[in-house]
Amino acid sequence: MFTGIIEELGQIKKITRFPGGKNFQIESEQVLEGTKVGDSIAVNGVCLSVTQLNSRNFETQAVQETLERSNLSNIQKSEFVNLERPLKASGRLDGHIVQGHVDGKGRFLSRKDLGNSALLKFNVPDNLLKYIVKKGSIALNGVSLTVADIQNNNIQVSIIPITLQDTNLGQLKSGDIVNVEVDVLAKYVEKQLGNSRPGQDFKNKIKKWGYD
Repeated sequence: MFTGIIEELGQIKKITRFPGGKNFQIESEQVLEGTKVGDSIAVNGVCLSVTQLNSRNFETQAVQETLERSNLSNIQKSEFVNLERPLKASGRLDGHIVQGHVDGKGRFLSRKDLGNSALLKFNVPDNLLKYIVKKGSIALNGVSLTVADIQNNNIQVSIIPITLQDTNLGQLKSGDIVNVEVDVLAKYVEKQLGNSRPGQDFKNKIKKWGYD
């Protein structure tokens, strides 16, 4: 489990293909501390296993399904990716529960600078909208964020200066693809309420229970 609090930016040093996937060599520093082969690291919000490592970088692999469901298929050499190690049982949950299981791909639309902070707008897939609520949590490229506004298929998030500086969200260009992971708690609520079938009207259901 992760928290969406990015520890550092890693740089892609080498990408090699293998049958059914890609191998990534990522230069990093902080996330290597205490890490061993077989451990997990979230790369742009995708939970991947470390296959090799030394004092300056680690290697990890993504199979074809992971590539298709995430922006790792678009990552190029020299680009920077968000990195986070799993949360220790004794650690603090400063962001929100992030599994590292990407639900879909969003598209960066625009940035509006507001002093030192910025308001970023993204387009998200139709099937994920039901899990996204205003002031709720969402992970974009593995970064824990709060939804500031929702308009049709577009969401806005407010980014503070440290997040702009320490994650790759500050480097986004219009049209860039980002990994989207919705709040897992919303999925469990949906399941428990029996709202897992497409097309069911959740609002009508809660009205029957006396809520408006």
